[in-house]
Amino acid sequence: MIRTICFKERRYIEELRILTRATALDCIIDERFDRIVYLIKEGDMGLAIGRKGSNIRKMQRVLGKRIEMVEYSPQIEQFAKNVFKPADVVGVAKGDNGKLAVYINQNDLGIAIGKGGCTIEKARLFLARYFDTELGEVLAGVDTHA
Repeated sequence: MIRTICFKERRYIEELRILTRATALDCIIDERFDRIVYLIKEGDMGLAIGRKGSNIRKMQRVLGKRIEMVEYSPQIEQFAKNVFKPADVVGVAKGDNGKLAVYINQNDLGIAIGKGGCTIEKARLFLARYFDTELGEVLAGVDTHA
């Protein structure tokens, strides 16, 4: 999906590159939740976060907003897992209506929703932007690892 990045977003992406040497593919300036969400190139997440989150703290100080980062993946299942981290995603399924249902470990449902639904909103924006898919439901799934 082709999308143009405005000047302010380019400025934030360049700021991330200067401070962390990581590559951001996109950034969302989310005024509703007073945050900036970066989409980080696959494999650059450790560089972007920094040791014990030092780069994120530095970015928050410089920009004056909360910073969140999501690692890009070309596979929609892995991308959904990355968006909802640190919640444990146990499954992803595309429904008959074309919407994506995400199944979360019962214990991590609150984390997956986020305060005021901020994590779900982040997932909704990125899935629509990069996979042309709507986020359907976020449901409690059965943990298959236990």
